[in-house]
Amino acid sequence: MINVTKPAQEQVKIYFEGKEITPIRIFLNSAGCGGPSLAMALDEKKETDAVFTFDDVEYIMDKDLLEKAGPVDVDFEGTGFRLESSLEPPAGCTGCGGGTCCS
Repeated sequence: MINVTKPAQEQVKIYFEGKEITPIRIFLNSAGCGGPSLAMALDEKKETDAVFTFDDVEYIMDKDLLEKAGPVDVDFEGTGFRLESSLEPPAGCTGCGGGTCCS
């Protein structure tokens, strides 16, 4: 499931003012020593996507990634979006200071 807070929905609406509304993809941006990181970008829907609609905007995410990420929360704080999920760093990743990096 994807959850989008009201502040995040308001910022997305501001972004789309005067523009055609297109789906927003949530995707795995990196999986480095800090753990997996999600990001957002405008994209087209694919057959393998889960689709969630908030305030007439579609948020899309690959079903397999969503299954691994668990619920994904999208929020807006200050000047940016914050995405949280239950994605875990890969097994054996102890961070850069531990001699093993999972980049």
